[in-house]
Amino acid sequence: ERELMSRNVFFMSDPHFGHSKITDGTFIPKRPFKDADEMDQAIIDNCNSTVKPEDKLYILGDVAISKKKICLVDQINCRKTLILGNHDIFNTKEYLPYFDNIRAIRVFDGFIATHIPIHPDSLGRFKYNVHGHTHFNSIIDERYINVCVEKTNYRPIELSEILKIIKNLEI
Repeated sequence: ERELMSRNVFFMSDPHFGHSKITDGTFIPKRPFKDADEMDQAIIDNCNSTVKPEDKLYILGDVAISKKKICLVDQINCRKTLILGNHDIFNTKEYLPYFDNIRAIRVFDGFIATHIPIHPDSLGRFKYNVHGHTHFNSIIDERYINVCVEKTNYRPIELSEILKIIKNLEI
């Protein structure tokens, strides 16, 4: 694919910008930040120390809990595509200023990128599912690759890393 050859491509899921209950202990395990503002800034800083302006970042859902916090995506210095998650409930026009593209899923050569993991019976030709939604939890099936920020040290993971994981599984 031409798009993938012209820039580096990264993935992450579930930043949950502005979600105070994910840092205050309401949800267990909680994220290791004193509050949502610290978490938001850490994720933005980690993104910007990882991606370059010409790179592409797929955010696999659950960008922000509050409509007011969607704009934080604009502080991530690269091109962005949103794969909608279950918490991305606002009108599409709220997301459009910050994303080049908004999709339900994205099919790549060798895997499918989704927010919620797809059913194993649906994997078929996709072979692998790069997903979010499950946060700290992993699916006990090597065909699922969790890119929730909790699993990637709150930073995006590069496509080459995902392809390395897949290649190692196929040995």
